[in-house]
Amino acid sequence: MTSDGVGLWGRTAPPAPDTAPLDREGEASVAVIGAGYTGLSAALHLARAGVDVVVLEAGAIGGGASGRNVGLVNAGLWLPPQELIARAGPRHGAALLDCLGRAPAEVWRIIAEEEIACEASPIGTLHCAPDRKGLTALQARAAQWQAHGVALELLAAPETRARLGSDRFLGALCDPRAGTLQPLAYARGLARAALARGARIHTDSAVRQLAPLSSGGWELVCPQARLRAGQVILASDCAPGAPRIEMASEQVILPYFNLATDPLPDALRAHVLPSQQGAWDTRKLLTSWRLDAAGRFIIGSVGQLGAADGAIHRAWARRQMRRLYPALAGQRFTEGWWGRIGMTRDALPRFHQPAPGLWAVSGYNGRGIAPGTVFGRLLAELCLGQISVEAMPLPLSPPRPVLLRALRGLALRSGAAALHLISGHARQ
Repeated sequence: MTSDGVGLWGRTAPPAPDTAPLDREGEASVAVIGAGYTGLSAALHLARAGVDVVVLEAGAIGGGASGRNVGLVNAGLWLPPQELIARAGPRHGAALLDCLGRAPAEVWRIIAEEEIACEASPIGTLHCAPDRKGLTALQARAAQWQAHGVALELLAAPETRARLGSDRFLGALCDPRAGTLQPLAYARGLARAALARGARIHTDSAVRQLAPLSSGGWELVCPQARLRAGQVILASDCAPGAPRIEMASEQVILPYFNLATDPLPDALRAHVLPSQQGAWDTRKLLTSWRLDAAGRFIIGSVGQLGAADGAIHRAWARRQMRRLYPALAGQRFTEGWWGRIGMTRDALPRFHQPAPGLWAVSGYNGRGIAPGTVFGRLLAELCLGQISVEAMPLPLSPPRPVLLRALRGLALRSGAAALHLISGHARQ
């Protein structure tokens, strides 16, 4: 079983487009640091506008969170609508909710326009309530979206059971805007589309230094060459070793793992998630699960598949899979991988301009696919002068490092392992 890299997604995604390290001095109108969803969306939209844009990626396209996540394309954030508005404030709250509520539609539109092969399935997702507390939370969430003109479908237990193929839940909230995709295939597809429009992408090109030029603009220093650019988009989020580390320092790292079986036999596949919709539950230490296009069962939760805790999470996942679907008791996991989620203090993304011509949005708090796509476009529009800072659905703010960031991240990792160690032994 693989336990590092991008796991199953790396094996089933179309090949990445051919790229090479930056190996000669160069110039660009805009440089983008990071080839994840935000950076690639920005590059695509800049290239569509005819801008000379260069993407510098320290590793491989989609090699970070963009190629390691569950593949759920959801609207909004983890926060319920009214809490999102309250935290974002009266000026930006409603705009942010509207922007991210429409974000999945933008993902599906780009996939269609650029003909990206990424197993896109825009048929909705299911947020599932395993207990009365969870059901109450879903009822409140549905009412809040309804107040903003979005009709979500609150399912009773019988319909939930029919769609999930599991009797473990009291109800579920179906969001028809949402869906699933193959996350690494989507990232590689964005890269291929940006290249086709004229963008340049250099992988294995870590930016070691980012310095302002006396004549204006920025110099980006990579191991083998330098690039000069008029503007720079920082799209490396919480990646280790990224330039302008203050962006990452305001996020606590939450590890998240996924485990996948081989394709299920037809007899089992007919009864496991018959609706084909991706799902997750309302527990604080949540479980997510879905099928891919080949019928592999994929289950995930908070945790890292490390030497110390990997066995704990795998054992928990086997128990949880059997609880959800007793018929899967004989299935084994053949793929495993994990990634990093950057969590901010208030669970809201951040918008920064650390210096003139330097832009960043980061901290998606586990909702990277749709927000990354939309904020990549908005950052491109900022660079093009098509929108102003005031038009952004996030306030411009300085980075504020989290105290004891590493210790808090370790506590989250350790806590997830402890809860998974004890979870479920008494409830089979």
